Amino acid sequence: QIPRVFPDARLLWVIVSVTVQLVLLNVVIVYNQMSLAPNRPFLADAGYGEQELDANSALMELDKGLRSGKLGEQCEAVVRFPRLFQKYPFPILINSAFLKLADVFRVGNNFLRLCVLKVTQQSEKHLEKILNVDEFVKRIFSVIHSNDPVARAMTLRLLGSLATIIPERKNAHHSIRQSLDSHDNVEVEAAIFAAANFSAQSKDFAAGICNKVIEMIQGLATPVDLKIKLIPILQYMHHDANLASSTRQLLQQLVASYPSTKMVIVTLHTFTLLAASSLVDIPKQIQLLLQYLKDDPRKAVKRLTIHNLNYLAKKTPHMWTRENIQVLCEFALQTPYDSLKLGTLSALSTLSGTIAVKQYLYSVPGSAAASARSAELVKLAQECCYHSNRAIAVHGVTVLTNIVASCQENDLLPLEQDAVFGLESLLLLCSQDDSAGTQSTLKTTLRCMVKLARCRPHLSQSVVEFLLTTLHVVQDSARILMCHCLAAIAMQLPILGDGMLGDVLEMYKMIGRSAANKQQELLVSLATVIFVGSHAGLSSEVKTVIKQQLENVSNGWTVYRIARQASRMGNHDMAAELYQGLLTKVASEHFYFWMNSLKEFSCGEQCLVELQDDSDYSSALSCIAEALKFYHRGIVSLTAASTPLNPLSFQCEFVKIRIDTLQAFSQLICTCNSLKTSPPPAIATAVALASGNDLQRCGRISHQMKLCMEEFRNLAALYSNLYQSSFDADSATLRNVELQQQSCLLIAHAIEALILDPESASFQESILTGATQADSEYERRMMSVFSTVLEKVEILSRKYTPVSYMHTICLCDTVIALMKIPLSFQRYFFQRLQSTSIKLALSPSPRLPSEPITVQSNQQLTLKVEGVVQHGSKPGLFRKIQSVCLNVSSVLQTKSAQEFKVPIDNMTNELEQKVEPHNDYFSTQFLLNFSVLGTHVVTVEASVVDSSGIIWKTGPKTTMAIKSLEDPYSQQLRLQQQQQQQQQ
Repeated sequence: QIPRVFPDARLLWVIVSVTVQLVLLNVVIVYNQMSLAPNRPFLADAGYGEQELDANSALMELDKGLRSGKLGEQCEAVVRFPRLFQKYPFPILINSAFLKLADVFRVGNNFLRLCVLKVTQQSEKHLEKILNVDEFVKRIFSVIHSNDPVARAMTLRLLGSLATIIPERKNAHHSIRQSLDSHDNVEVEAAIFAAANFSAQSKDFAAGICNKVIEMIQGLATPVDLKIKLIPILQYMHHDANLASSTRQLLQQLVASYPSTKMVIVTLHTFTLLAASSLVDIPKQIQLLLQYLKDDPRKAVKRLTIHNLNYLAKKTPHMWTRENIQVLCEFALQTPYDSLKLGTLSALSTLSGTIAVKQYLYSVPGSAAASARSAELVKLAQECCYHSNRAIAVHGVTVLTNIVASCQENDLLPLEQDAVFGLESLLLLCSQDDSAGTQSTLKTTLRCMVKLARCRPHLSQSVVEFLLTTLHVVQDSARILMCHCLAAIAMQLPILGDGMLGDVLEMYKMIGRSAANKQQELLVSLATVIFVGSHAGLSSEVKTVIKQQLENVSNGWTVYRIARQASRMGNHDMAAELYQGLLTKVASEHFYFWMNSLKEFSCGEQCLVELQDDSDYSSALSCIAEALKFYHRGIVSLTAASTPLNPLSFQCEFVKIRIDTLQAFSQLICTCNSLKTSPPPAIATAVALASGNDLQRCGRISHQMKLCMEEFRNLAALYSNLYQSSFDADSATLRNVELQQQSCLLIAHAIEALILDPESASFQESILTGATQADSEYERRMMSVFSTVLEKVEILSRKYTPVSYMHTICLCDTVIALMKIPLSFQRYFFQRLQSTSIKLALSPSPRLPSEPITVQSNQQLTLKVEGVVQHGSKPGLFRKIQSVCLNVSSVLQTKSAQEFKVPIDNMTNELEQKVEPHNDYFSTQFLLNFSVLGTHVVTVEASVVDSSGIIWKTGPKTTMAIKSLEDPYSQQLRLQQQQQQQQQ
């Protein structure tokens, strides 16, 4: 958008604009690329036809463009800076780049200034990395004295964009106040923008500008449209209670003095934002908005109040009283306008999912169930469930579902039935339409069904039966979403019987053989439901139907997705066959090795599923040996499939630990069998009495069992390390790793409780932590085995003295029971939805990587550690970084000859600091002591702390070499002492 100038300069601007349009043709494409740059991964492959350069070379290339005599090349260079910041986000480069941009802003024309302004606003997260802030602001501020009001306006907007790093600059404050009195509208609007930004950052500026803004708003000479632009500045007057209170009184006067629609809307919205920031006046603000909602007849004002009420419902639901919710319900019941009813129900839907609904139900005497049946909120929801407007209906069923989920009482059958009937009718209504709004409504409806089935398990059977019946009459887009809902319910509750799966299988047969995306998606969704419901394994008939249908599908990606779902649900025989068929259809060598590794892992797990019980467990040993053969072949293929950009570190580590676990299982079975093949010698009892170790009477098996217990505890520690390093994993994957760790701890505890130390082994310490309600069939089966084994171990430890055949049989049965549960390869093994990494930079840095940094022994080294947190396309999807924990340690690698002894404390450094990243950047310093002469290796390791306080060992780990040299004074003193000794 071309900025406005004085009316008498319009002719000149038209002439200039012809030239500018030609420049824009070259710049617009580059600017679009700049706007897409944040979505590209850090240090991604070179794109846009450019060769990948290092930081200095890239900056020099852009500097050449800035020095060009052609305006188009200068603009192109300017708009490429954000991509440079994205690739090299460290202060040294960013400081140099912004100083160059400040020079362009100082000497360039207005169009170049506009480009610099846009680049600065887009690179807001990098502003704090500017080191020479004074010089940067000095170059920019010189333009504020220009005679051109457009140049002054852009300078004010640039200063406003820099408010986060220069909040207390008095010259900027003065310029903003002065420009508010300008006669040029463009400059005044820019001053308003800058005043709002500085008010948000500076308490002093907000207190100083408040009276000026109030004076302009109340002044008769100020146009109404300018007053409307000035009022939003008052939302930032929240730095102290007195300022917020006086601003609130002013806003109340404005609402009464200027009753026009625009003024009331802007003032009320500013009112709300001020109350939400100051926190003390939120109940008053809710009451004020409800008063306007009831009394003001204008629809625009009512819509604004509803919007603000919804905002407060999301931000502070705990401050809503029963009376506030009651007023909203009464308004929604009385209003004849669907748009207003929809907005009110949206706010009530938000409140119903929070603590506000419990306050509403439990704030009256009597049970919550009786209160719920007679509440206005319930009556409103029941009325809206069958509304002709689908958006209103979905909010009605959401409110009902949340009320049923919030009440702990069991006598809510009428409400439960109302919720189920409302969901079913809305689902039928939405399933016949493919529009985007209807699909969103359908998703919300199905989420409510899953929530209802989870909190009221007795309703799940009827919900599932209705979904299966409806699948036959709805469109493909609705079928896909309904299959997702079925799978989600079946994962939580094992309710899909054989008869129900038969219906799904019949529908799977009837799917058209089209290559359309919806048909492909439907195949995957139905196959997932079949896998989730087939707890006892897939029959040969089901496998045949799935494979025949997939043979006619030309899309190999669909086959891979189905195979991936089979691996997640433990149907490894089906997965192996599908992976085998994809081996010849992949596009690269790395994909071939990836598919081959998945096939080998599936074959190995299928060997374990087919375990048979026998007296000497020979078949179990052979099955484990066969599985290990497949796993060893698979890990070789998996290693070959890894690339520098995709190292597959989690997958390789998980499979390696799985191999070690299977080997430990095999070793434990062999150790248990050794009680038969190598029983205790006749003198074992005498040896035990002589040594005082009662376990010696058991012979060599006691020592072997101790080794097995240590092995399983080591495996549990490996799983724990894998868990802590998987910051980006989804919760199901982490739960799977946790279950593997707990299975190893279970075996270790069983060995200790049955054989090694039955008296001191505590069963309370072995209680396995986990969710109160299992989220998958795999977790349910694992927890069932855990509880069964613990009960059996407790009985045997009290009944028999170690070591008896009952003990070894119990251990072997536990191993087989754990191995017979099909391993679930969870999402993170195949797909990484969240990507988070940290890049560290250490200073001082050596000139060459192999060259150490020299420091004198009587001095301390200041090590500065800077870091940048890099995200993928979905930052913070599962968890967010609260702080970064930096651990710095040093180890003496080679020691120089010293004739005096050095305390051990001076030989190493162990320091740790926690820093909170701001705009994904953090920086801190360490003071290191190297009093011992020689070469030291300094290691800097980063780990992150999430919002829950959990520490994740994400890395990276960086090392640098330090060479400690003797200081000249000590060297001279030492030489003098040597000379004196020689003379003596």
